[in-house]
Amino acid sequence: MNLTVTGRHVEVTNSMHNYVSEKLQRLQRHSENLFDIHVILSVEKVRQKAEATIQISGKKLYADTTQPDMYAAIDLLMDKLDRQLIRKKEKARAHRRIEKSYDMEQESLLV
Repeated sequence: MNLTVTGRHVEVTNSMHNYVSEKLQRLQRHSENLFDIHVILSVEKVRQKAEATIQISGKKLYADTTQPDMYAAIDLLMDKLDRQLIRKKEKARAHRRIEKSYDMEQESLLV
């Protein structure tokens, strides 16, 4: 897993970087194939914005959020990415079930 944390109009401190990497551990429970993660933390007047792009096997996931507090924005961002990973995992699981049932139907027709 390659993690890059970038700051726009804000200096990314060690505590921010550690907080992001700690929260990303939760995402690794759902997928072992997290290849490249790019997180951008930015400040726009009074809004704190966090956005992330995750490269997983064959697909990119993107999420962003804006909150008054940077740590709250990071928390909400990780929640969004978590839901996206779960949804992708469930779709793949359902697709395999459909293929498996189709193969079983084909075998029963041959018999």
